Amino acid sequence: MLKLPSYVLVTPARNEAHFIEPTIQSVVAQSVRPLKWVIVSDGSTDGTDEIVSRYAVAHEWIELLRMPERRERHFAGKAHAFNAGKARADGLPYDMIANLDADITFDRDYFNFLLTKLAADPLLGVAGTPYAEKTGEIFDYRFTSLDHVSGACQVFRRECYEAIGGYVPVKVGAVDCIAVITARMKGWKTQTFTGKVCQHHRTIGTAQRGPTHANFMNGVMDHAIGNHPLWELFRTAYQMSKKPYVLRGLALGAGYLWAYLQHAQRPVSPELIVFYRKEQMQRLKNKIIHKAQTSYSSVLARRETGEV
Repeated sequence: MLKLPSYVLVTPARNEAHFIEPTIQSVVAQSVRPLKWVIVSDGSTDGTDEIVSRYAVAHEWIELLRMPERRERHFAGKAHAFNAGKARADGLPYDMIANLDADITFDRDYFNFLLTKLAADPLLGVAGTPYAEKTGEIFDYRFTSLDHVSGACQVFRRECYEAIGGYVPVKVGAVDCIAVITARMKGWKTQTFTGKVCQHHRTIGTAQRGPTHANFMNGVMDHAIGNHPLWELFRTAYQMSKKPYVLRGLALGAGYLWAYLQHAQRPVSPELIVFYRKEQMQRLKNKIIHKAQTSYSSVLARRETGEV
């Protein structure tokens, strides 16, 4: 029987009073609890601190860390908040460290499940699960890949997190994605395991913007991490097939094109861009080959039955 590794949690939270209590309740109910959970209030002004403080009094392994107030809400702040929380736990003998969003819930064996996967494979550097939106829609991995691990909950092997240099503070976003790509570039495995799903209670990227603007910013983020233009074209076309039809894909493509025309600075190394584009082109090639083989097999089957 595998010995489960120890873990700590860090949750950057900015004005999450409407969502954070169910998240706390999910963690408190875990069959395998963390050594420590640092909830970093990133300048919250809405009562988030009071909710966390109430649970911290009842559970000594929960700590509230207050960051100074700031006017802007951006993803660089999330990275700074996470790193501040991690520093509070670094003296503990933990094996894994997880970045947990403040607006998700999950069943009582959620971390048991992920820790078991990490214990079974010493090369697995980052693990997570799919997330379901409040609409019931589950993140679609057909176009991405199971080696993409959602930022809703990313569990890092401690050595992996330290090897990649932690989260890169990037204002436009893609902080979680950059970390996962960097882990693979450095030889670690990263994987989403579909045996569990966490529930996300707010649409990704809409904390302070509408869905269309969020999709536009997703395109900007795609440019920031170096998405290949051909990959982005296919990604835009795919997104047009999802609600709101056409508009969703157009907003994504417009964001990428705007960033490209603005010569927006990319916060990642040229080496990472080359690595990531190579992955994308291989994935695209595999999908095209698979589609061709499926179509050919379908034609052969129809011929055998006399349909053609």
